[in-house]
Formats: sequence, C-alpha cells, structure tokens
Amino acid sequence: MKVVIQRVSKASVSVDNKIIASIQQGVLILLGIEAQDTQVDIDWLSNKIINLRIFDDQNGVMNDSLLKVNGDVIVVSQFTLHASTKKGNRPSYIKSAKPTLAFPLYQKFISTLESKLSKKVQTGEFGAHMSLEIHNDGPVTITLDTKNKF
Repeated sequence: MKVVIQRVSKASVSVDNKIIASIQQGVLILLGIEAQDTQVDIDWLSNKIINLRIFDDQNGVMNDSLLKVNGDVIVVSQFTLHASTKKGNRPSYIKSAKPTLAFPLYQKFISTLESKLSKKVQTGEFGAHMSLEIHNDGPVTITLDTKNKF
C-alpha cells in the first residue's frame, strides 16, 4: 500500500458537483492498493498514520499526532499512486490491485482507522471520478509505502 498524507486545515471531496465528504483540521489520505497487500499492511499503515507527529503543539513544533489532536480524516482511493513511468509516456498501472481485490482492502483500511481513532472516517467514492478541494496546511505532505517499512 502506498499513501500520500496531506495535513489539511480543511478538505472536501465532490462527485458530480455534490460534496460527499468534508473535514476541517486533519488529514486527507490518498490510498493506493497493490494485489499483494494484506491486513498486515493495513495494520502497519494505520498505526503509522495515526501516530505520525505532523501537527503543531502549543509551541508551534510538529510534535502532535492525528490521535492527539483528534483530527478528522478523509480517505480517497487512488490507483494512480502505483503508476509506472519507466517506459514511454503513458503510465502503466499493472501494479495496482483490480477493483474486486482493492475495494475490500480499502474498506478494511477505513474500518481499521475508525477503530483506532474511535471516530468516523470520511471517504471518497471508490471508483468514481472525484474532485478534491485540499487546503494543505503547512504545506505538510508525507508519503508512505508498506513495501519500504525499514
């Protein structure tokens, strides 16, 4: 699994010009799923995300986690995170999991985050064409890949 985590002051997701998710302080997570991903990847990634110290403390230093600030979350499925651009100019998405495999893992990732945060996680619409409005705070943008844990 690969993610792009953006610390936001606010963010929203729209489908067909209708807002389907909206948050204030928190993170917007773009999630890419590979065919080899498992619950082990979900557990490692969700723990890492909720404990990353990317929020400012009272002294303006990034010492606080999503968990500590009780931040909100939007998760958006993004198969293009696994694009291969080694050959030619048209990206290949061969490493991205097919929807029949990706959707259940996407749902498990969301439910795992909800359990760890003890709150609802908002989402995009899996497989839909979405528009994202992101107010990246900082900007702070972090990438994580469960295939590169160490």
